[in-house]
Parts: sequence; structure tokens; C-alpha cells
Amino acid sequence: MHFESFSAFLAMGGYAAYVWSAFGITAAAMLALIMGYRRTHKKRLQAVKQQIAREQRIKDAQALENTL
Repeated sequence: MHFESFSAFLAMGGYAAYVWSAFGITAAAMLALIMGYRRTHKKRLQAVKQQIAREQRIKDAQALENTL
């Protein structure tokens, strides 16, 4: 689709409100998904690190118990 000018492009043949709001809503939804993924990913990584540290502490305590 070709437009005569940049303002004609922005007007989108009279459908600018629908077109640009759709782009805006899509961009906002994608941004929300990315931010949610990053937050969840950080929480899961932290939980895994805590689990590994907990398991290591248990192993260390068991080893110390066996030496006493």
C-alpha cells in the first residue's frame, strides 16, 4: 500500500484510530508478556539457587554428623 505523504500514512485512509490503537495495544501486551517472563525467570532462578544451597547444607550437616 502506497501513501502520498507521511500524514496520509498516519491517517491510514481514515482508519487511523483503529490501526494505531491496535498497534499500541499489541505493543503493550507484548511488553507486559516480556516483563512478566523476566520476573518469573528471575524468581525461578532464585528458587533453584536456594534449593541447591539448601541441599548442600543438608549434605554438609550429614557429613558432619557422620564424623562425630
